[in-house]
Amino acid sequence: MADKQISLPAKLINGGVAGLIGVTCVFPIDLAKTRLQNQQNGCRLYTSMSDCLMKTIRSEGYFGMYRGAAVNLTLVTPEKAIKLAANDFFRFHLSKDGQKLTLAREMLAGCGAGTCQVIVTTPMEMLKIQLQDAGRIAAQRKLMPQAVTPGGPVELKSPTAMQLTRQLLKEKGIAGLYKGLGATLLRDVPFSVIYFPLFANLNNLGKRGADGPAPFYVSFISGCIAGSTAAVAVNPVDVIKTRLQSLTRGSQEDTYSGVIDCIRKILRHEGPTAFLKGAYCRALVIAPLFGIAQVVYFLGFNENILGLPRSFFLI
Repeated sequence: MADKQISLPAKLINGGVAGLIGVTCVFPIDLAKTRLQNQQNGCRLYTSMSDCLMKTIRSEGYFGMYRGAAVNLTLVTPEKAIKLAANDFFRFHLSKDGQKLTLAREMLAGCGAGTCQVIVTTPMEMLKIQLQDAGRIAAQRKLMPQAVTPGGPVELKSPTAMQLTRQLLKEKGIAGLYKGLGATLLRDVPFSVIYFPLFANLNNLGKRGADGPAPFYVSFISGCIAGSTAAVAVNPVDVIKTRLQSLTRGSQEDTYSGVIDCIRKILRHEGPTAFLKGAYCRALVIAPLFGIAQVVYFLGFNENILGLPRSFFLI
């Protein structure tokens, strides 16, 4: 197996299954992260992740925690498949005669993976954030009517992903779905540069012999540690990306013209600690998400859990 490259279809299928399982498990925490990152001084509804989730259940019901999940579940398959497969692709082509990659080449492979994934990540995050944050805006209208100003696609009552997509395409064209692309690149490229080399090296520590695969629990723990580390490291950029991609705000909340303007206004009005908003939520989301993703991804190859012919996995 070490001498052969895993086929692209197998990578895509395993990456997609991994993403679906991971997102289903951690989506409510991701919703809390988005709402915590979006609320600004003077318009705070939630004091913590648990407070956000409890208020969401009380006002929107249990399934309120899964607002935007359909978009994520639909697009996470190509997103995670591209991310994991691209990293493997770049690692394979950057290796010399099967030799162990240097740290610089591992980081370069991660950079390539992060760059490739934004094709899907940006519109997915754009739609997901509007749906996730709609409940916060609705709660502001009810509890703080003076704090909300009308405008933006999420003015639609109970908007759907298709409604948002059609309105964005009609008003702004394809660029509307790619708002925040620069901030997404600034988040996802460094994330992959940190995550993939860290995961590979942690996972290698638990391998059975020189060529044997690591046990599934080693892959899971390695994915959790690497994911949470990378998530916290890039959280400031994630805050910026979330703010830029939110289309509806309260009348007392800042609007932003770009990354630099967003950084300047956050520092001026909220202080540097605002860049850590939602950091622990993001770590709680990413750790199991990538732990589960790596286990499914690697088990798919090593144990053939999908029941596909072994020849399917090899080029």
